[in-house]
Amino acid sequence: MENIRQALERAKAYRPEEQSGIYFEASQKQAARNIADRNHKKAVEFELDSAYLQSQRIVAYNGQDPRSRSFDILRTEVLRTMDLKGWKTLAITSPTPSCGKTLTAINFALSLARQSERQVSLVDLDLRKPHVAASLGLTCRDGVLGVLEGRIDIERATIEARIGSSKLDVLPTASSLNASDLVASPAMKMLLQDLAGYGQSRIVILDLPPILTGHDVISILPQVDCVLLVAAVGTSRVSEIEECNKYLQVTDVVRFVLNKVPETAITTYAYY
Repeated sequence: MENIRQALERAKAYRPEEQSGIYFEASQKQAARNIADRNHKKAVEFELDSAYLQSQRIVAYNGQDPRSRSFDILRTEVLRTMDLKGWKTLAITSPTPSCGKTLTAINFALSLARQSERQVSLVDLDLRKPHVAASLGLTCRDGVLGVLEGRIDIERATIEARIGSSKLDVLPTASSLNASDLVASPAMKMLLQDLAGYGQSRIVILDLPPILTGHDVISILPQVDCVLLVAAVGTSRVSEIEECNKYLQVTDVVRFVLNKVPETAITTYAYY
């Protein structure tokens, strides 16, 4: 009889709704841990070499380098506009090759990465002639190309690049002979949507091909928030910049950068 009474008391104390709630909460926590572990295993970390970056004219990782000042000013101006508008994706392009768009994109991304409250993704979408990986000293076998062709997911294709206390996510790419079809594909649209949805504090910087060398940029521009147009003295013609305006009507041009300006034309500021 005593055993029966103890069993009844245990039955009264048992509350299945609470037990199921505890089990559900535990399952959620375990699922979150599983996702975190899986993403951690997918992340590839790489320590950038400062000497190599210097050889590539990449300087904005070091806030004490006077050469990073122009990129820091650009960062401040661009972010002011992007934050005001709620924009998250910035495309960087140029009228033609050799204007320094990739160099600008990388230095801008590294300047931004020095702000600890920001998360930065640098994505190479120049599928014809990618330069981001080589400029940073990275090796890329698939990257964006692998994601678009369904061989790899974004997390596994991304490289977490670090230098000093700064870090940024780099999504490089291998080149493709089928670039036009890939940039206009549903896979590209999904990739851009996934990148833009990563988080409120994340800024996605897209290194696009030159506008006037093909139709790739025309396919991507409607899917980005704003554009930074890079031209160069001695390389870009006024007529080429004006022609770019026809294609830039679909998105906002947040800033215009003029590279290769002779040093004698640059005003020097003294600080005390």
